[in-house]
Amino acid sequence: MDSIFGIGVDLVDVNKFKKKPYSENSSFYNKLFLPTEIKYCLKFKNPNQHFAGKFAVKESIKKSISTKIKFHEIETFHKNSKPMVSLKGKYSKKFSIIVSITHEKNFAIAFVIAEKV
Repeated sequence: MDSIFGIGVDLVDVNKFKKKPYSENSSFYNKLFLPTEIKYCLKFKNPNQHFAGKFAVKESIKKSISTKIKFHEIETFHKNSKPMVSLKGKYSKKFSIIVSITHEKNFAIAFVIAEKV
């Protein structure tokens, strides 16, 4: 049976991403997100909410398991409209992640439970 290793929560102001549009700041986004995550966010009318949500997930994971995990070792995606996370590198076989994301106008929040496997 899995056991809870840690929890994390993060609130992100969507304006952080509005002020740095992808079209003018792709290097900023490439440091934070994987190409598949960028592609996912850009397909929406308001990609900033989705970027903020994915960033909140990554920050929540850092809080729940280790601040040393790199942003590119955390992949966020959706399966059957449900948010999912895949960890890369040395973290991939150590943790299972349960995630919830929501966004409303100017804010995105993510809550993460990290289970040790």
